[in-house]
Parts: sequence; C-alpha cells; structure tokens
Amino acid sequence: MRTLLNILVFTFTLSIVSQNTYLHCGKLIDTETGKVLNERTIVVKGNTIVSVNDGFVTSENPEDVIIDLKSKTVMPGLIDMHVHIESETNPKKYLEAYTLNDADVAFNSVKYAEITLMNGFTTVRDLGGSGVNVSLRNAINANKVNGPRIFTAEKALATTGGHADPTNGAKRSLIGNPGPKEGIVNGVEDAKKAVRQRYKNGADLIKITATGGVLSVAKSGQNPQFTIEEIKTICETANDYGFHVAAHAHGDEGMQRAILGGVKTIEHGTLMSDETMELMKKHDVYLVPTISAGKFVTEKAQIKGYYPDIIVPKALNIGPKIQDMFGRAYKSGVGIAFGTDAAVFFHGDNGKEFAYMAEAGMPAIETIQSATVTNAMILKMENKLGQIEEGFLADIIAVDEDPTKDITTMERVSFVMKDGIIYKK
Repeated sequence: MRTLLNILVFTFTLSIVSQNTYLHCGKLIDTETGKVLNERTIVVKGNTIVSVNDGFVTSENPEDVIIDLKSKTVMPGLIDMHVHIESETNPKKYLEAYTLNDADVAFNSVKYAEITLMNGFTTVRDLGGSGVNVSLRNAINANKVNGPRIFTAEKALATTGGHADPTNGAKRSLIGNPGPKEGIVNGVEDAKKAVRQRYKNGADLIKITATGGVLSVAKSGQNPQFTIEEIKTICETANDYGFHVAAHAHGDEGMQRAILGGVKTIEHGTLMSDETMELMKKHDVYLVPTISAGKFVTEKAQIKGYYPDIIVPKALNIGPKIQDMFGRAYKSGVGIAFGTDAAVFFHGDNGKEFAYMAEAGMPAIETIQSATVTNAMILKMENKLGQIEEGFLADIIAVDEDPTKDITTMERVSFVMKDGIIYKK
C-alpha cells in the first residue's frame, strides 16, 4: 500500500513539474528597450520564464496550459518602492496606535497585501511599520497568504520627536524614552545600534526620516532631523549588513545631508532645489516621488476632522507641490524610481501614480520602466525581476489597453501571475 501511495505521489509531482504554461500575448512590453512587441508567447515552467517566442506557439503536451491574452498588453509584474502594508488611511487612524493589537494589524495587513497583488504589484518595498510587516513577508513567502513579494524596512528610523517617533502626540505618561530598539536615534552610537536591531528583527533595508513629515503629529514637515554624521553612520552600518537606505525627506537641507550621507533613494523630495537635483545625479541617488500621496493628503486636509489640526497646514503646504517638483526633477535628469506611499491613500490605487507621472512630463513607457527595470536594479534583483526574459521569475501582468497610448489602463490590471501562480485571470 505504501509503495502504491509513493508511486501516486511521485506521478502527481512529476505531472506538475513537467507542466508548462503558455501565455499568448497580443502585445508585450519589453521593459529593457521600451518597445511594444506584437504577438509573443511566454512559456512558464514552475516559477520561471523558460522562453519568450515570436508568434503564438502551442504545445503537443496535453498537460500544458494555454492562457489567452491575445487582446491584452502584457508586461512584468510591477514594483512599488514605497508602501506601508500594515495600515491604511482613515479618520480614526491616530487612535489605532492605542486601540489595535498586533494581531489586529496582522489581519488588516493580509487584506491590504492581497489588494496590492490583485492590482498588479507583485513586489513592494515596505518603508516602515510595527514589525508585523516582517511576519507578513514571511507568510507570503511561505504561501500562507496571498500578497506581493515584500522587501521591508521593518521600523523606520527617526530622531526623538521626529517623523516616525512612535510616541509623537501621546500624553507624557505614555511617551517614555524610546531608543535604538524602538528605532529612535540620537547620536552615532544609537545609529549603529538601530541598524543592527533592524537586522536582528528581520529587515531587508533601512529607512530613515531625514526631515519632518506631513502626517506625524508634530509641527514641522520639512526641518532636517538627523545630523550628517548620524546619516553617514547609518549608511555605513547598513552597508555592512547588505542593506541600502531610503530617506523620507521634504525639506532641501535634510535631502542634501541624506545624499551626502550615502542613501540610495529620496522619498517624496517635495522642496528639492536645483542644487539638490545635481547632487542626486552626482551620487546616483534616485527619487521616489509619491505624487499620489501628495494629492490625497491635499484633498483630505480640506475635510474638517480627517486629520489632527496640527497636520492640516502641513498637508495643504506640502501636498500640492510634489507633482511639480517631480516634473522638474525628471526634466533635469534625476533617476526616477516608481513609488506611491500606499496607506497614505487607499491600497489598490497605486496604479494612479502612472498617470500623475505622465501628466508631469514623463513618457508613459518610462513610467512603466521606473516600476520594473529601475526598481529591480535598486533592489539588486535585476536578473530576476522587472523583465520578461528567459530565466527571470514569472511575475507577469496584463492590462486591456496599450498603456503607451492610454496610461490610465494601468489602473485596471486584468491578469496577475506571481512566481508562476495565476492570482487574477
């Protein structure tokens, strides 16, 4: 009996291993060259692309599966370099730090992760949460829940009272004295400890809040909040552990310190000067613009009670300026990495960022390249993600229209495959 069972299991496993999936693509975006190709067949085996063929190729193996995408435009799975997968905007969000348990946050994050995946984002960079983001990443990797591939910063690093200090706005009896363990840095020794703690906690990268922020319960949205010595120490220590560093920054001085200190990406970049743009190009630093977040906070700040009063003037000042800054940065030649700040707005609306970038002057094909080949390179996954090529992971999506002619089609993804598994068809 056991021998028969073993034979059946072996036969079933062999059937799965030998099965290929053929995707017949009406149009296929070559993200490396920026060309839109006609009539291609992608062959997927397991979680890997094994070939890309001219025309519509068929198979004589009855076990193989053919997926008809002849009316679609196909491209690699998208990469969003700035999300917060644990939470989502709502008028009661500032109370949730005191009312939600980690288990509540975890259950919510599962929903947000699935929504993100179903909208075509097969990989994300999570730039700060409570630590549940590490467990969510692990659960997705183990196929326990559905969601994008996550590269997480775990808890973002801040200074005392700075953007990402988790006790901002709390009454004095609850403030305490958070330090490196909680992601709070004051001095170079704290900087080393905080990075090493993120490594211990399971992070994939480091995120710092180089300036004040819009949605923190604190007065300034743009003042510099780390010394350049602290940033250099963070970046040097991060490099020891194979991490790159992302820097939230609205104010220009904080941006310049972050660039000179060694970060890889500037998030938001709202008040960036021409001088800072030149620095970014010189030091090979990329801008993650998050125009969607700027537009959303500008809208919601006009609704009384949606945000605490201290946040409203910051939102009305910073939010409207991001898209214009992005347009100037793109035209000046600053490297652009696609990212949205999902959670500041509703998860699943990430695709709106493409149209906002195009409105500011970036050609549609380049917006797609920023969300594929560029982001894969920053994540050091350029040989696995961001292209539909032999040997790459089978992260493949499709939209109904040609996005080089109608970029808003990126908001309506109709097919999603991640790691060779079809999640939306």
